[in-house]
Amino acid sequence: MTATTHEKALSELRKSGDRLFFQQNGQTISPWHDMPLFAARQMETLNMVVEIPRKSHSKMEISKDDQYNPIKQDVSKGEPRAIADVLPFQGYPCNYGPCNYGALPQTWESPNIVDTKTGIPGDNDPLDVCEIGNQPLGGFAVLDEGETDWKVVAIDLNDPLASNLSDIQDVDAVRPGYLDFLKAWYKLYKVPDGKPENTIALGGRLEDQRCYVEWKKTRTGHPG
Repeated sequence: MTATTHEKALSELRKSGDRLFFQQNGQTISPWHDMPLFAARQMETLNMVVEIPRKSHSKMEISKDDQYNPIKQDVSKGEPRAIADVLPFQGYPCNYGPCNYGALPQTWESPNIVDTKTGIPGDNDPLDVCEIGNQPLGGFAVLDEGETDWKVVAIDLNDPLASNLSDIQDVDAVRPGYLDFLKAWYKLYKVPDGKPENTIALGGRLEDQRCYVEWKKTRTGHPG
């Protein structure tokens, strides 16, 4: 499924309230368990499952409990969940620049394993990705309701800026303020729902590609 087809399907999904299943060679597959993490043998380019396309307000996510893990809209108190506007932001942090949000297949932030950097267990979800993508540049950790929730920042190899971005430090040169924007949004986005602010772990420090080695270990459940 191409990115364009994928985003169109999610748009239709939001209207129908149904679930989006993935198929390969005519067979239904799980985007979490069956899709490979690595898109190439060099293990430097990753596959990404887009859950929330850019400029979307609907809280779409991989269903961990349904068979084949389709994408569907999250429900809160019996109502389809939307992403609240947090001034000065609107919707998911996509209006500021191209940003698809999703997950890395074959990964899992275990709630039973203490993160070696934050000292707090994971959130029981796949690793999150903010695509500004396919090649990891770095990331930052969010402490969300007492759980570690890493946000991997990556660049789509088809993006015209890809040749200018090789590590997390390069992002500010081509998109000044973008990473500060992302961190600020993740700190505040649950406040309209009556929840406290999240904490950006490690003093807001951005982790570079060296942290990628540890994310690889997250795939196997052996971060030590």
